[in-house]
Amino acid sequence: MRPTAKHVAERAGVSVATVSYVLSGRDRPVAAETRKRVLEAAKELGYTPNQAARSLRKQRTQRVCLLQPTAGGVPTEDRLARDLHEMADSHGYSVLTLAVYSRERAEAAVELLRSGIADGVLVNGGEHLTGEMLAGIRLPMVVMRDGDVPEGCDVVRTPEEEPCEQAVRHLVAQGRSKIVYLSHRYELYREQPTGRMAGYLKALAGREPTVVAGAEDRVAAYQATAELLSGPDRPDAIFAASDRAAVSAIWAVRDAGLRVPYDVAVIGVGNIDEGLISKPQLSTVGPLRHDYSDVARLLFDRLLAERPPPPRQIVRSWTFIQRGSA
Repeated sequence: MRPTAKHVAERAGVSVATVSYVLSGRDRPVAAETRKRVLEAAKELGYTPNQAARSLRKQRTQRVCLLQPTAGGVPTEDRLARDLHEMADSHGYSVLTLAVYSRERAEAAVELLRSGIADGVLVNGGEHLTGEMLAGIRLPMVVMRDGDVPEGCDVVRTPEEEPCEQAVRHLVAQGRSKIVYLSHRYELYREQPTGRMAGYLKALAGREPTVVAGAEDRVAAYQATAELLSGPDRPDAIFAASDRAAVSAIWAVRDAGLRVPYDVAVIGVGNIDEGLISKPQLSTVGPLRHDYSDVARLLFDRLLAERPPPPRQIVRSWTFIQRGSA
């Protein structure tokens, strides 16, 4: 026999209404210990709410959408997805993830959201998603970006320029004479440098910059670094726009018979765990820890509120973390 909410209530020692509050995600005060007992009882009994009936009753999909720049494999994006999934699970929602790595993919994602495929959306960056495109979605929304955002949504900002400038100034202070910026390809086509590249250029203070693409993936970063090291004007420092690219740069330096940081210093961006096991450990710019539960909570606070709350903002601070590679 299929377990019901009544069975869960009996197992947890609570009312059926309390079970409904906990498993539906309704904004009602429920003690943490009570919530824990309900969730454990539901898990033990194998109980899942009838999502189809609930969706028809509420005219909701019980689904949220995550828009990410890539199709996976980026540690910080994977952590964001995990934290959103955990928050969604606790409220009886599922998560649909869409990769928006091109203009066409971005337009298709916006059309899907406008068609009612989800009840809310979390937007993680996305160079191809303009503020105008996002404004057309008209759903409860949280946007993680430093650029323009639609009115009425919550925003999560990460000021990148200052800590990246600090990292490159550290290289300048060491006497590094040729510091290369290993960039994401899209950064090369911006009319005005922002974020990581802007910090790099500002720190050079009039020196001649050298910017090459290659931060998109490990192979591209390795190949770009190997080519730089084989040229007549070899760099003595590399500032990579991602930690994954920086780790590949370390491999390329070592394979060229050079030493990190003595011959070539390397700094990345992101502070992923892999940087702690590279040899030497990777100097990086990023958050001291990765936890996106507060971001996911913003979305569900907005999604489940009886009245839309005023727009809110979270600022996630980054810092320069010096380790052995620089």
